[in-house]
Amino acid sequence: MIEPRLASGVLISSLIRRVEARGGHGMVLFKGDAIAGGIVVAVLDRGRPLRLLERTHDLDGRAKWQPVGPQAIEKEQEISEYLARRRRVDPDMWAIELDIADGERFADEMIASG
Repeated sequence: MIEPRLASGVLISSLIRRVEARGGHGMVLFKGDAIAGGIVVAVLDRGRPLRLLERTHDLDGRAKWQPVGPQAIEKEQEISEYLARRRRVDPDMWAIELDIADGERFADEMIASG
């Protein structure tokens, strides 16, 4: 059975509020389709790029976060280039940046929570 999906715009607002409640900063880089747009999240730790995560769905329709793009990110330019390529293919895609202390743990929590 396919689970109902949370609208992309609502999920993004929730993620940004969650990061800001923990003393971090969240920002929308590209605004996509408010209901069903794909979501790519750039997770940073105090300005240092860590990981790119994308919301995907398994065969049962359950949402999960999956690492995408360059895995050893050294410069924010790598994030920008990856997101620009993805945006050309999927103009409905959202891209957000979440900058939070202990960003690696935050990214792991996102992956674990689905």
